[in-house]
Amino acid sequence: MENILYAIPAFGLAALIYTWWRSAWVTKQPAGNERMSTIARYIADGAMAFLKAEYKVLFYFVVIACLFLGYLGYTGERSHWTIVIAFIIGAFFSALAGFIGMRIATKSNVRTAEAARTSLSRALNVSFAGGSVMGMGVAGLAVLGLGSLFIVLYYSFVYSTGASVNGLEMERALEVLTGFSLGAESIALFARVGGGIYTKAADVGADLVGKVEAGIPEDDPRNPATIADNVGDNVGDVAGMGADLFGSYVATILATMVLGREVVVQDNFGGLSPVILPMLIAGLGIVFSLIGMLLVRVKEGGNVQGALNLGNWISVALTAVASYFVIKWLLPENLNLRNFDFTSTGVFIAVIVGLVVGTLMSLITEYYTAMGKKPVDSIVQQSSTGHATNIIAGLAVGMHSTVMPIIVLAAGIVLSYAAAGLYGVAIAAAGMMATTAMQLAIDAFGPIADNAGGIAEMSELPKEVRERTDILDAVGNTTAATGKGFAIASAALTSLALFAAFVGIAGIPSIDLYKAPVLAGLFIGAMIPFVFSALAIAAVGRAAMSMVQEVRRQFREIPGIMEGTGKPEYEKCVAISTEAAIREMMLPGAIALLVPIIVGFGFRGVFPDTSSAEVLGGLLAGVTVSGVLMAMFQSNAGGAWDNAKKSFEKGVMINGVMEYKGSEPHKASVTGDTVGDPFKDTSGPSMNILIKLMSIVSLVIAPHIALDQEPPIPEAPIQIEEINMNQEELQSAVAQIGVEGKKTAVLRL
Repeated sequence: MENILYAIPAFGLAALIYTWWRSAWVTKQPAGNERMSTIARYIADGAMAFLKAEYKVLFYFVVIACLFLGYLGYTGERSHWTIVIAFIIGAFFSALAGFIGMRIATKSNVRTAEAARTSLSRALNVSFAGGSVMGMGVAGLAVLGLGSLFIVLYYSFVYSTGASVNGLEMERALEVLTGFSLGAESIALFARVGGGIYTKAADVGADLVGKVEAGIPEDDPRNPATIADNVGDNVGDVAGMGADLFGSYVATILATMVLGREVVVQDNFGGLSPVILPMLIAGLGIVFSLIGMLLVRVKEGGNVQGALNLGNWISVALTAVASYFVIKWLLPENLNLRNFDFTSTGVFIAVIVGLVVGTLMSLITEYYTAMGKKPVDSIVQQSSTGHATNIIAGLAVGMHSTVMPIIVLAAGIVLSYAAAGLYGVAIAAAGMMATTAMQLAIDAFGPIADNAGGIAEMSELPKEVRERTDILDAVGNTTAATGKGFAIASAALTSLALFAAFVGIAGIPSIDLYKAPVLAGLFIGAMIPFVFSALAIAAVGRAAMSMVQEVRRQFREIPGIMEGTGKPEYEKCVAISTEAAIREMMLPGAIALLVPIIVGFGFRGVFPDTSSAEVLGGLLAGVTVSGVLMAMFQSNAGGAWDNAKKSFEKGVMINGVMEYKGSEPHKASVTGDTVGDPFKDTSGPSMNILIKLMSIVSLVIAPHIALDQEPPIPEAPIQIEEINMNQEELQSAVAQIGVEGKKTAVLRL
């Protein structure tokens, strides 16, 4: 058993060694001429300035959170003060994952542009190498952090005391480990919301004034917002996405471990096999993601999307095959969780279900957001009658795009539960997240290619360079959309697993909707994603207004800016986005963190027949269902609007006439894309973290609001009845006795 435990952080360490090696390779690639290096330096400095400002604010948040967690750890018999240390480590690793991604992305972008001067193949190698550093960095930090921390906690709380794996000491160890996930998700939320506000404020400002009013290209160096726009690609789509998937990765493994503690099992590993399994699958996923990355190659004029898909499918297939042998070796044939019997074969089937659900979600998302497909074409066609019909078409596509993913997700939940109960649902999510390193590498390559195109445009490189980067960028748009679909699916299954873990720790027998407080909690929870989205979108709107005014001022006041003789003040636009993002991210973040605490502790003993844990359970159910739907709707609508606009770059046939950039239908598509920007890059992706973070906060406070921790409620005297029966009759009676309110039956043999 000791060998298995130590192998888990070893997988993470190996991923970090690969990260260092691949990062060094990227750094050695040529960075182009002086002008290219100067523009890249502007982007890197802006990105690091944002991270520095963001992490400074988050430092104060971490301090406040540590005080609260420390209080819970000291006062709760099922927790421990070391949860503070776990929280700090999780927050630090999450911030470090974003930092690693940011650094490599700002190095890879200019080197990709330079490589594109030679060939498409070389440009893909550099950009994907940058993405693979991000993917492996996130997976490596997650597995190393979780694995190492679990070893310390297991030997400190369980092994040293000789306690049972199913007992209180293991529950305390996993409660402390939950602090690691809470730290990761907290930083991820602020990184995602803050990065999303930053990138879309710059993007909207650059589009509205540069493209629509001034009629200049997107990445024209005369546009003062263009540097801020390129910085935004990094802080939102790289650092934000990295922190997001780091949090999902950790939360998925943790939820499965918490449920694994409850599994009744007779194995060769002291009962630890269901707890170890998700970490081991994650570690193997790192190895097979690495193999998939090494197979991503393309020849000049080849199919970039096909090369990425090949690497992805191979990593998924290898993970599926290896999971069978690992599960059969680790788990015994028969297991039980909460009176649900299942087998090791059922666990393997659940893993396969998770991999299939993740794949189908990506494919469905690609259909609704890719150029040339019917949904995007419908938006293109309706752009011919103006801006309003473009908006109507995009909203319709976004709403319709929720149907198939929800059916797939529901089928995945039912099938994984049928295969292995609640543990099956959790392990399905773990299986889906096993190849996170590969998924994130594909996702992060997109913003790098996008930045490379911007640098090529601003540096006035030959036309064929921009054509090559545009090929990569077009593929990157599709991979970004499918990555969001994957993230949504993982968040949904992860939240369900966290919800099941919360119910177990809180001791809730069921979520009874006949109870009015629970039903009220359900409605309040369903409302929260709408309020959260409204705050995020409004924040983008306010920040974009400031950006538009600044860009207009510079066009108006700086002599020769349109002729190319006047130098735009890029740094002022960068400062506007940075200040707006830091200021506006606080309120949405506070909602996600404080609402579960207010409900959990504020309603203790308020309702005569309903505990605060039950009300919080209703709230979590509402926020999960509503949040998943809002995430799908917003992300897919925004992606479809974006690619509808990009369709005009190659020309589209509308009513028998070819329409290109600059036409009236194209201007309508720009408006749709502008509306969709905060949908797909700010509020939509933030839904994933919102539902996970609220579940994790609830899981952290669950031992403190559990049914046996609720304050006593005055009621009629308890009647105690003495019943004489034999052991067989007693067991039968115990199985049938229910608990109603605070009344209990006492059986005496």
